[in-house]
Amino acid sequence: MSNSNSGIIKKLRSQLNEEVQYNLPIGSDFVNLNPLIGNNIKVSFLDEIFCIKCNNKIKKTFAQGYCFPCFRDAPETSECILRPELCRAHEGESRDMQWSKTHCLTEQHIYMSFTGNLKIGVTRSTQIPTRWIDQGATKAIILCTTPNRYLAGVIEVYLKQFYSDRTHWIKMLSGNFEEPDFDQCYQDAKKHLNEKFSQYILDSEWIDINYPIESIPEKIKSFSFDKEQTYEGILTGIKGQYLLFKENKVLNIRKHTGYKIRLDY
Repeated sequence: MSNSNSGIIKKLRSQLNEEVQYNLPIGSDFVNLNPLIGNNIKVSFLDEIFCIKCNNKIKKTFAQGYCFPCFRDAPETSECILRPELCRAHEGESRDMQWSKTHCLTEQHIYMSFTGNLKIGVTRSTQIPTRWIDQGATKAIILCTTPNRYLAGVIEVYLKQFYSDRTHWIKMLSGNFEEPDFDQCYQDAKKHLNEKFSQYILDSEWIDINYPIESIPEKIKSFSFDKEQTYEGILTGIKGQYLLFKENKVLNIRKHTGYKIRLDY
């Protein structure tokens, strides 16, 4: 191994091409991970964790990268992030209205994606296709568009009676699933929406997402820097926010946001 980088890591940056391109933010650098697939790499935890909001040194993170005070008070960790229907920014209520103007009071999409199972979700226009890639979706489509996060949440809650809003990460990584008739799935979703929300339906097409994977672990075992200080192995692929290794191990990068890491490659 002739190269190394160290610093605080954040979630993987991605770009949708014929195959998703991944970069790891580490310290002030970005390491292009795609060329490392098929090679031996070593990741080591340097015993320090920092809040990605206030940069204070902490012992543990909340909501993937925050200290407890920021988790409690920051707009990025508001309850409406996970439950859009609870958003009240359209009524003037928010932890930070300036933040909400660019995150909650802007165009929102309700989408359907396939991550081993069909699921629905809500995201901003600026987060497409990043949101889908982060979930490890192989296909995704926009169902409808709303002017604010609250209304998108209301529609999502309505659709939950027909579809899941969860990604099963082991199933997603394993690739052990059968694909449905996607065109029929889209038409069925539009029929459900036509009953109450026809004015928000958007005519769309499915987007295909291909990941840089040489091989998938036979038995998926996640490892964490809270339990293992160092891991070394052959990188066989990347999907969602996971690094896949030949020895059946996977590392969730997003879960370790704020951790100070050394990467040798």
